Amino acid sequence: MKKILDLITDEMVAAFEKAGYDKKYARVTLSNRPDLCEYQCNGAMAAAKEYKKAPIMIANEVTGQLLGNPMFETAEAVNPGFLNLKLSTEFLAGYLGEMEADEERLGCEKTKHPRTIMIDYGGPNVAKPLHVGHLRSAIIGESIKRIGKFVGHHMIGDVHLGDWGLQMGLIITELKLRKPKLVYFDENYEGEYPLEPPFTISELEEIYPTASAKSKEDESYKESAMQATFELQNGRKGYQALLKHILEVSVSDLKKNYENLNVSFELWKGESDAQPYIPDMVQKMKDEGYAYISEGALVVDVKEETDTKEIPPCMILKSDGASLYNTTDLATIVWRMKDYHPDEIIYVVDKRQELYFTQVFRCARKTHLVEEDTKLTFLGFGTMNGKDGKPFKTREGGVMRLETLLSSIHEEMYQKIADNRTVEEEQARETAKVVALSAVKYGDLSNQASKDYIFDIERFTSFEGNTGPYILYTIVRIKSILSKYREAGLDAKDAKILQAHSESEKALMLEIAKFNSVMENAFEETAPHKVCAYIYDLANALNHFYHETKIMAESDGKIQASYIRLLQLTKHVLEICIDVLGFQAPDRM
Repeated sequence: MKKILDLITDEMVAAFEKAGYDKKYARVTLSNRPDLCEYQCNGAMAAAKEYKKAPIMIANEVTGQLLGNPMFETAEAVNPGFLNLKLSTEFLAGYLGEMEADEERLGCEKTKHPRTIMIDYGGPNVAKPLHVGHLRSAIIGESIKRIGKFVGHHMIGDVHLGDWGLQMGLIITELKLRKPKLVYFDENYEGEYPLEPPFTISELEEIYPTASAKSKEDESYKESAMQATFELQNGRKGYQALLKHILEVSVSDLKKNYENLNVSFELWKGESDAQPYIPDMVQKMKDEGYAYISEGALVVDVKEETDTKEIPPCMILKSDGASLYNTTDLATIVWRMKDYHPDEIIYVVDKRQELYFTQVFRCARKTHLVEEDTKLTFLGFGTMNGKDGKPFKTREGGVMRLETLLSSIHEEMYQKIADNRTVEEEQARETAKVVALSAVKYGDLSNQASKDYIFDIERFTSFEGNTGPYILYTIVRIKSILSKYREAGLDAKDAKILQAHSESEKALMLEIAKFNSVMENAFEETAPHKVCAYIYDLANALNHFYHETKIMAESDGKIQASYIRLLQLTKHVLEICIDVLGFQAPDRM
C-alpha cells in the first residue's frame, strides 16, 4: 500500500493543478510545528516568484480545492503562505485498517526492484576472542541486513574472518615449540592428518598472545613465524591442516558468541578463501598496465583530479612479493563478483579506515574487478567510548572481551528485574538475558552509526527514557492488557479500528501510519537509528494514550474493541521493528 505521505501528496498535486499551478510545488512534509498541524506544504512560497502572486493568495486558492476532501480534518492557509494540514480520524482509521489486513508486512510493500547486496561485517581474527571492538560492526551490520531483507532485497552477510597472515605463522611457531612431535611438523609425513584438533579454544586463545609477545622481543622467533607464514601460504600440507583445525575451533566458538548477540552470517568466509584468486588478479593488473613497481612494491595509482588531499597508490604486493590486506580485500571482491554478482557490497567497518577503503574501491573500479553499476559502500562507524570519553576499556586498561561485557549487562539487568520480585528466579534470569540484549543493541543502534557514543550501562539498562528496556516494557504492557481482555472472555477479532476519541489516540494512530515510510527510509539511508527513533516516538505515543484512556474500564464494547485492535497493531509494528534491530520482547518483565 502507498505511504501515507504519498497519498497526501497525491491530493495536494491534484489541488495545485486544479488551482492552476505546477504540481512540482505540491511537496508535503511532516510538520515542523506539530502544535499547529500534522503535515505541511510550503509550495505556495516557492510558487509566488514564478506566478508573481502573494504566497497567501496561492495558498488560499489551493486550500479552496481541498474543501470537503474526506482525507483532511482541516486544510488551512496561514500567513505568509504556509499550507497547514490535519488528517481526518476517519481517513486514519481506514489507513490503519488496511495495514491490519496485511498481517505479514503491515502495508510495507517489497521493493519492485530487488537487488543482491552483500554485507561485510564482523571481521574477527581467528584464534582470538571477540572483544568490544567487534560489537558495533556486528550489531549495525546485522540490523542493516535484516532491514534490507524486510524491504525485499537479497541480503548476504559475510563475516570475513582474519585467518591469513603473520598471526597464523605465530600460532604454528608456538605450537611447534610446545608439541614438536606432532605430525603436522614432519615434512616427510604422507599419511592422513588427525581429525581432532591438537588444542582447545582456550589453549588457542592463550597461544596467540604468547606468541605475539615473544615475536616483539625475539627477532629469531619472529623470523621463524614469518617463515611459517610463507610456507603456509605456499601450500605446506601440514600447516594447511593446522590452519583447518584453527578455523574449525575458532569458528565454532565465534558462532556461539555471535549467537549470544543474535547475529548470524550467510557466509563464514575468510581472507584465506581469497588467496586462490590473487595470482590471476595480480597478473591481470600487470598485463593491462594498471600495476607498476614503485620502490620495489607493486602498486596501482588511484588518485583523481578532483582530489583535495593526497590519496596514495594502492599497494598490491610488498617488495618481497607478499600480499597485504589490500590484496586480500581486492581478491575477495573478485570471488564475490564471480560467485554472487552482487549489485552492491557494503563494508561495515571503523570510520578510521575510510582512506584505506577509498583506495581499495578506486582500485577495484579502475582495474575493472567490478561492473560499472556495482555499488561499493563504506559504512564507517564511530568509537564506543567509556564515560571518560575514551575508547571503552577494562578497569585495568585492556580491551574488554565481548562476553565479559554482555555478562556484566546481563547481571545488571537481572538485579533490576529481581528487585521487582514479579517473577521466579529462573524466569528472571531468562528475561534478564533478553532485556540485556535489547539494552546493548538499542543503546548502540539508537546512535547514528558514524558518530562516537558513550557506552553507559546504567543508562542503557534503565526502564525509562530512550532505551531498549523502555521499548520492551511498552510491548510487555500491551501484552498484559491484551491478556486481561482475553481473560475477561472478550474477543476483538471482528472489530475495526474506529475514529479517534481523543488527541492521544489520534497521535498514536499518526505514529503507526508512518511505519512503511520509516522502514523504506531506514534502508535507503542505511540508518538503523531511524527505526530506533521511530519506535521511541511510537512507544511514547502508546504510553500517553494508555495513561489517558481507561481501556479495560470502557463501557462501550465497540469502542473498547477498537482500542484493543489499536493496541494489537501497535504491538505488531513494535515487534517487527525490534526484530529488524535484532532483539525480541519477553512476555513479562
